[in-house]
Amino acid sequence: MAILTAVVVVLHLIVSFALVILILLHSGRGGGLSDVFGGGMMSSNLGGSTVVERNLDRLTVITGVVFAITTVALTWLLAS
Repeated sequence: MAILTAVVVVLHLIVSFALVILILLHSGRGGGLSDVFGGGMMSSNLGGSTVVERNLDRLTVITGVVFAITTVALTWLLAS
């Protein structure tokens, strides 16, 4: 059980750092780091989102779900 706990802790740390980086990549009101990767190439400032922004949103949601799963797994592993 100790090996499984160590694996989940390492995965949780990696996912938490990735989640912080992905959240920082999101554009704020006036653009952000997502423009560096082509988010601002098209002039879709009329409310539409670019492919890069949509993919960044999807990746952030997936990472958030994995973070939640590892949090619950750690709670379960450390309680027993």
